[in-house]
Amino acid sequence: MTYSHVLGTGAYTPSRILTNHDLERIIDTSSDWIVERTGIRERRIAADHEATSDMAAEAARRALLMAQTEPAALDMIIVGTISPDMPMPSCAVLVQAKLGATRAFAFDLSAACAGSLYALSIADQFIRSGSAKRVLVIGAEILSRVVDWSDRSSCILFGDGAGALLLGPTPDPSRGLLCAHLHSDGGGAGLLSIPGGGSRHPPSPEVLAKNMHKIAMNGREVYKFALRVLPEALLESLAAHGLKPGAIDHVISHQANARIVESVVQRLGIAREKCWLNIERYGNTSSASLPISLDEANRAGKLKKGDLIAMMAIGAGMAWGSALLRW
Repeated sequence: MTYSHVLGTGAYTPSRILTNHDLERIIDTSSDWIVERTGIRERRIAADHEATSDMAAEAARRALLMAQTEPAALDMIIVGTISPDMPMPSCAVLVQAKLGATRAFAFDLSAACAGSLYALSIADQFIRSGSAKRVLVIGAEILSRVVDWSDRSSCILFGDGAGALLLGPTPDPSRGLLCAHLHSDGGGAGLLSIPGGGSRHPPSPEVLAKNMHKIAMNGREVYKFALRVLPEALLESLAAHGLKPGAIDHVISHQANARIVESVVQRLGIAREKCWLNIERYGNTSSASLPISLDEANRAGKLKKGDLIAMMAIGAGMAWGSALLRW
């Protein structure tokens, strides 16, 4: 039997920093208000010349370097993103070309903030089946270009960045990805969306005038939805292996809102100190936030062999899920 485990991690965030105080000069808000409600103090903004595939490729290079793996060894590349360079071709094939990963097949996955968790589960299935041996999972977003900067309830939340994981096979059932549980509820599609620009509302002067090509969000309902489903999702993964919340060594979560993450772990009786939180520096980077967080914790030396890592994410769709990873 073959299982998948993490061979290397990498992340990239742009150099430009947009602080809460910078936002105070753009919209009617205050840094104290933003910190109190979200935990965010600053976020990264891509340079004008940067595209999503540029950031994704750089995060991938850092993961490959850690794993001492050449791009030519890759079998598969999955990019979770809702902000690709263009509608087609996929961001993943652009990354493939930039890396020189000529053997790999590549495609994008759209599950918003849960994109990298969904991609991780797919990569695991290909490795377990023997169809692939080296799979690159990337979450990458330039949300600053799809944010409505006149909407103070949502523009304060989002930032740009990319994170990558390189997965490979192991015969050890006690290592790597133990399980993943994914869920969707299309009934909540209207809670968080970019309504314009697709076949429902094609690009037009009206779509642009109404900012329908930008993120629209019912923050209060998303918050309530997350607090309901994320604890259930974590318990589902734990139950699949006969484990209790106390067995968790680290929580690596999508960084949507500090209050969401803290509330979920509090409800499950998990110590706040077990959570890796970086939202105050990056904001919500959607699909990128989970792999960025895992890379930071890894490079900080926090993850030890045998540690049990619980992962969770929720995004537009609504799409959410959890996973357990044995380091």
